Amino acid sequence: MKLQTSTRLAIFAVLDLTEREGRQLSVADIGQKYGVSSHHLAKVMHVMGRAGLVRSVRGAGGGYQFIGNAKRTTLLDVVQLFEDASTLDQGSWTADSTPEERALGRILGEIDNIAQATLGSVTIATMRKLVDRSGTSDRSRAELSHRRNHTRG
Repeated sequence: MKLQTSTRLAIFAVLDLTEREGRQLSVADIGQKYGVSSHHLAKVMHVMGRAGLVRSVRGAGGGYQFIGNAKRTTLLDVVQLFEDASTLDQGSWTADSTPEERALGRILGEIDNIAQATLGSVTIATMRKLVDRSGTSDRSRAELSHRRNHTRG
């Protein structure tokens, strides 16, 4: 399953906003981290705001805050805001399709069903834990490499 840029940005933004409870970030901060324009990201944040996942905080030091429930909101909830479910349906074969086309369509449909079920079973809180663990592993590897390089001599 290939996700649109907007979908991936939405997931990344939610993960950044849930790093610390009550955290708020500006569109510019998030956009800079992922190398995207503030204008594009603002549209993404607006969609998530209408869905009740984030809210805009105005004024000096303003930005966006995650206001959803990270333990109940799934990746599928975010994905469905930006992806058209009908484009995920690979089984749109015509009556005169070959048996091979129909068989492939069924397999691709099953793959999409599995992907949707998986996205629906992973909460933002679970994803946040995976990111935190991955970041810890990355930092540990970097620190170990740094120590190795500085203890040789």
